[in-house]
Amino acid sequence: MEWFLHNAYYFIPLWAFLLDCIVGDPRSRFHPVVLIGDVISFYEKFLYGRRDSNGKKLFYGGLTVCLTLLTVTLIGFLLVLIAGTIHPWAGYAMQVIIVYITISPRSLASAGLELAQLLQKGDLTEARRKVGWIVGRDTTELDESEITRATIETVAENTVDGIISPLLFFAVFGPLGALFYRTANTMDSMLGYKNEKYLYFGRIAARFDDVLNWIPARITFLLYILTAFVLRHDWRNAWRIGIRDAHKHPSPNGGYAEAPVAGALHIRLGGYNKYGDTMTFRAYMGDPDTKMRGVHIQKTIGMMYVCSLLGVVISAVLTRILVIL
Repeated sequence: MEWFLHNAYYFIPLWAFLLDCIVGDPRSRFHPVVLIGDVISFYEKFLYGRRDSNGKKLFYGGLTVCLTLLTVTLIGFLLVLIAGTIHPWAGYAMQVIIVYITISPRSLASAGLELAQLLQKGDLTEARRKVGWIVGRDTTELDESEITRATIETVAENTVDGIISPLLFFAVFGPLGALFYRTANTMDSMLGYKNEKYLYFGRIAARFDDVLNWIPARITFLLYILTAFVLRHDWRNAWRIGIRDAHKHPSPNGGYAEAPVAGALHIRLGGYNKYGDTMTFRAYMGDPDTKMRGVHIQKTIGMMYVCSLLGVVISAVLTRILVIL
């Protein structure tokens, strides 16, 4: 039994990935990521002071990060401990579930496929409304090409923090490492805004997330090159565009997923985005060799799934190597 459990440990990323593919991301008030958000909100409520100085906001924002990570990781540890006390297989199942809730390939694919189908039917009105659920920009006047761009950018960029990063954190630190990462990433999503409220209070959460994703993003870059080769897309152009344009993204990590996808599909990402009454420009990545259409969303989703499978394999292999060492 001990030998089997020990070797089964390396398959946790695979079971978690398959569980996500089958079950998906349940929309429930009691979803663990929603509960993580509740923990963040709890500490924010008590530590954020609207009239605090910028220095205090920075300090209490950092304290929120530390307390949230400590709380969620401790809860995860207790759940694994309690489940393992009941039965070794219960402990194993709990570890699989923890990794499962940290990854989200199916939800990314579902959102993208729905938009691709709406574009194929020519329903731009509904596509504009639905793409507004996954991006922060104004989507009311987007055409098919711009809706496609917004969707591809979302699917590609979220391959890093929604799949590869938690898998790599599992490989190095175990299930609690994946949970630790998901908690930090959720804090960035909730606090990492550059507005009046969160510019200082959420700064440490945003910077910490950038640091955690730095290595996984560059591994994702290589995985997307390999994915392009496997799917017989233009992997050479994916490499060329990635090297040329990945650093242009406003995020230190986002471009390392988006640029190789743009190169592989011979499309151009980036451009003008409208936020409220403000028009901004994001540097282009890729060349406009092909006009973006809904079919490019489908191709991106296919690349995301292959990249995810490669991430599962690397996570399992890396786990094995680190255990041996």
